[in-house]
Amino acid sequence: MSGETIVVGLGKSNLSVVRYLLDKGTVPLVVDTREKPALLNELPEGVEFRSGSLDSFRELFAGASLLVTGPGIPISSPSIAAAIAGGVEIAGDIELFVRDARAPIVAITGANGKSTVTTLVGLMGNEAGIKTSVGGNIGVPALDLLSDPAELYVLELSSFQLETTKSLKAAACTILNVTEDHMDRYDFDIEKYAAAKRIIYNNAEAVIYNRDDQRTYPPAGSIRTASFGVDSSDYGIMEEHGKTWLVKNGRKVLDSSEMKIVGRHNQLNALAAMALCDLVGISEEAQVSVLRRFSGLPHRCQFVSEIRGVRYYNDSKATNVGSTIAAVDGLSAVVTGDIYLLAGGIGKGQNFEPVGELLDQKVRKMFCFGRDASDLLKLGRGAEPAVDMEDALKKAFSAAKPGDAVLLAPACASMDMFRNFEERGDVFTALVKKLEADNA
Repeated sequence: MSGETIVVGLGKSNLSVVRYLLDKGTVPLVVDTREKPALLNELPEGVEFRSGSLDSFRELFAGASLLVTGPGIPISSPSIAAAIAGGVEIAGDIELFVRDARAPIVAITGANGKSTVTTLVGLMGNEAGIKTSVGGNIGVPALDLLSDPAELYVLELSSFQLETTKSLKAAACTILNVTEDHMDRYDFDIEKYAAAKRIIYNNAEAVIYNRDDQRTYPPAGSIRTASFGVDSSDYGIMEEHGKTWLVKNGRKVLDSSEMKIVGRHNQLNALAAMALCDLVGISEEAQVSVLRRFSGLPHRCQFVSEIRGVRYYNDSKATNVGSTIAAVDGLSAVVTGDIYLLAGGIGKGQNFEPVGELLDQKVRKMFCFGRDASDLLKLGRGAEPAVDMEDALKKAFSAAKPGDAVLLAPACASMDMFRNFEERGDVFTALVKKLEADNA
């Protein structure tokens, strides 16, 4: 078995790795801790699959020529760390992609907002007539993009993907923000999480950073930089005569009321997208055109329905505290009444105290469900238990009055009760629609 290429973990991105390696003439061995991963039946014929604990593969990993790990596999796992220490090369799908990509890459990471910014830059590139392909941690696995060559690639990258990426040389890149997420993966140390994010800056031609978040700052050096933030400098925000403007170096570019996406966090997302676009030659005309019509992504503060004067919103993608705060802040700007929050799931070792502050200010009540509901229930008198998400929705429906809003923004991962955040959001939407039909 010495010298084998081994793919560790059979998720969506690693299935694309298998196809990529086969196209290159390499038949990998695929291993997974699960006996029957969901995508096993999609594994190409002739590719061997084995299941077992990572420790059971220690000897196998030590003799490999290349380990390709999926983002869900910590490279700190003892058997993988031992292989790396012994000189075995490790890579992820993004590393393999950037070695083959023949067009500039815009790379985007951050605890929150990266899917929105990635989508915006992709739309803006295509609006400008530049053949732009979007993928990575969103939508299409990066390696699948290589089958249809593009003039520009826009990649959403997670900290997990960045850990196994060393050859990225982004034409422009950004860390949008760093708030607590995946703390259980990073020894409950936000600085380790931030360090993984900052890998994106290595060898970059240009960096966009959040001037209101020091953990996003690039290292000192000669790389080209720009910043976005809530004041009016560089890419920023200007309040004037009751209007909120997106500005570039003090020049008014767009009245934020012309955008369909709302909230301060989305204004910052728009600024980051514009800054990235300017760095890679995407016209301002295309930027503004997209911002005027973009209505947001599914499961991200998505309006679902209005029932008896109460509006219901799905932000199932709010899988950490920072994204829940952003969702509440954005919604509070457009809701005249109270906000009722549905939250819970797998907390990933986060500090939930900032959610407790919402209970004192912008959230009337929070209905808590899922594995770590007990941690949320400790936050204050406005937190109440629910059996599950359906029960939480029913309780919010009973409490809300015309002018109020009910928001699913769980601050937690979903895998205790759902396959992923998409399924959680779809179930919420279906439950709201049923509630609407029952109360028509």
